[in-house]
Amino acid sequence: MSGVRHLERGSDVIDGKPELLVLRALKLGDLLVAVPALKALRRAFPEHRLRYAAQGWLSEALGLVGGYELLPTHGLDEPLAMEAGVVDVAVNLHGSGPESQGRIDALKARRTIGHRGPDRDGPPWRAELHERERWVRLLEWHGIDADPLDVGLHLPHVPSPVPGATVLHVGAAYGSRLWPADRFAAVAANLVEAGHNVVFTGGSGEKDRAVDVCRRAGLPPGAVLAGGLSLGEFAATIAAARLVISADTGAAHLASAYGTPSVVLFGPAPPELWGPPPGPHIVLTKADLRRGDTFSAEPDPALLAVKVPDVLAAVRQLGLF
Repeated sequence: MSGVRHLERGSDVIDGKPELLVLRALKLGDLLVAVPALKALRRAFPEHRLRYAAQGWLSEALGLVGGYELLPTHGLDEPLAMEAGVVDVAVNLHGSGPESQGRIDALKARRTIGHRGPDRDGPPWRAELHERERWVRLLEWHGIDADPLDVGLHLPHVPSPVPGATVLHVGAAYGSRLWPADRFAAVAANLVEAGHNVVFTGGSGEKDRAVDVCRRAGLPPGAVLAGGLSLGEFAATIAAARLVISADTGAAHLASAYGTPSVVLFGPAPPELWGPPPGPHIVLTKADLRRGDTFSAEPDPALLAVKVPDVLAAVRQLGLF
């Protein structure tokens, strides 16, 4: 009967397909650096129903990866919404600690893919690896071919509201990654003078900051898109942009996925671990000043060391200024 879900616990099958679940209950940038691993899993398990356990607001972004259904999961503070014995393959792309692995173990999957632990086999955790490399290496240890440069996403179904615009993403999840508003404004003013159509993006909680940057730059209020875009529209804006300037955020990772030229400003996170793949992307930071406190309310010194002329020089290096 159409619409009826058939479950056979003994064979771990729903609707005739075995279940594969990936745990990575983190943010947009974390999803995007895991794309090479997610695509490798999709190729390796074509007969499985694929689930991705993360916060519900990531559903549109997950759709750009293709092939996965979102299992709404709020971090590691609650059990996964799957009964024990239903999952055939459980994959821990969240971490290697007891919290994430405990959520995976509770699924009682037939096969578990994760890092080495007291009661499980796998590759040892290596803190110095780039995030893309980390998860590709994990899968390869478990016999699954993966390519760390396979970062591409599907184009959104919605069009960009501003094709060809230069996007200044002025927001960030933490104060440690917030480049000063007056510097964003100075960059914007210089780029407008050079013929760029500049817009300002950010989350709904960052609209006031975007309005402030826009005002300082002397641009009309219509240049502020922060708080007014769905996740799909935001991705479309980045995909069709002329240039993206952002801190180390989801906007920068989307620019990498779509090959959009970008200037990425790094603060607490080392670009060696989170930086863009090869392409028209320039990283700016001052590594020897890095404090590395992600959750600080104050911008990291490595970020503050990046000045307006540095950003404009990077844009010039990309041939866009």
